[in-house]
Amino acid sequence: MFAIIKTGGKQYRVTEGDVLRVETLEKDPKQAVTFDQVLLIDNDGDLKVGQPTVTGATVEAEVITHDRAKKVIIFKKKKTTTYQRTQGHRQWFTEVRITAIKA
Repeated sequence: MFAIIKTGGKQYRVTEGDVLRVETLEKDPKQAVTFDQVLLIDNDGDLKVGQPTVTGATVEAEVITHDRAKKVIIFKKKKTTTYQRTQGHRQWFTEVRITAIKA
């Protein structure tokens, strides 16, 4: 059984027990979170597709931790004008473990 959920402007394919990194959520670690924007549910070949979401379907998860991703270097250069700019960015994320898919 798997589901496709939408959170933080992105879509994720999840099954029970999966650990995934999503955009930052305002929840404390060990706290439960419910994703109600379920776009699709596949229950062993029984497919439910939402228009745009499946009514009554939820995905429950538990927050594991909040952290920052690896650094991404932004480098800009124009070769004839001696222009160089370097900038770094580390994006915050929340790591969650999927506990249940309810259809």
